[in-house]
Amino acid sequence: MILFPNAKINIGLNVMSRRTDGYHNLETVFYPIPLHDAIEVVEADHMSFHSSGIEIPGHANENLCLKAYDLLRNDFQLPALNIQLHKQIPIGAGLGGGSSDAAFFVKLLNEKFSLGLSTEQMENYVRKLGADCAFFISNKPVFASGKGDQFTSIDLDLSAYSIVLVMPPVHVSTGEAYRGVKPHTPEVSLLDLIKLPVSEWKGKIKNDFEDSIFKTHSLIRGVKATLYERGALYAAMSGSGSAVYGIFESKPDTLEFAEDFKVYRL
Repeated sequence: MILFPNAKINIGLNVMSRRTDGYHNLETVFYPIPLHDAIEVVEADHMSFHSSGIEIPGHANENLCLKAYDLLRNDFQLPALNIQLHKQIPIGAGLGGGSSDAAFFVKLLNEKFSLGLSTEQMENYVRKLGADCAFFISNKPVFASGKGDQFTSIDLDLSAYSIVLVMPPVHVSTGEAYRGVKPHTPEVSLLDLIKLPVSEWKGKIKNDFEDSIFKTHSLIRGVKATLYERGALYAAMSGSGSAVYGIFESKPDTLEFAEDFKVYRL
């Protein structure tokens, strides 16, 4: 059985306050985009995990898919599996690829082995794996609050636009991103701003991580500037970066970046 986990972008990200559990209270909008990994699962004599495509850092035993399997195995009798993950979503880019893999893996197991889990139950399982994992269970645009795992449905459809995603050869750690941010409560909630036309988002919907990250990573700042120069209605870094996206009324004719930049036209 094969599923194709997709990435997401953050539209706006406000860091509101620090929580007692070490996380931060946020508000952001998660929007799914058609950039996919692939997960194939078959029953096997013993448990195994293999990956291809983009190299995944760290030990294979730490992969979130295996952690998701262990969570479900505590409550259900599951057979040994051969898991094959083909990685195409850039890692450490603010696109939620690892979280999506884990969430889709839970959905795959639920379907393949008829576990009977509801959407809410699956969300509760994957919340233990990461703050944004639960988003990928329903996989629809949401306003996210709390530590990024409390969702409010929103009416947002960008299918009439062209999204260009640019991945510069820069890695930004989550720790570095948070060290440069001073938590604050915005004057206008993102839940209200997201209702504005896309053409009015520029200058109003902001990512709090950009100010400090752009100071130390000029390549990322340059990508956003280039997207606006080429006619983007709105451009921003996704999450803590380093991916940057631009929303265009139509596909831009010319959009050149250095050869080591990955560019996805979605």
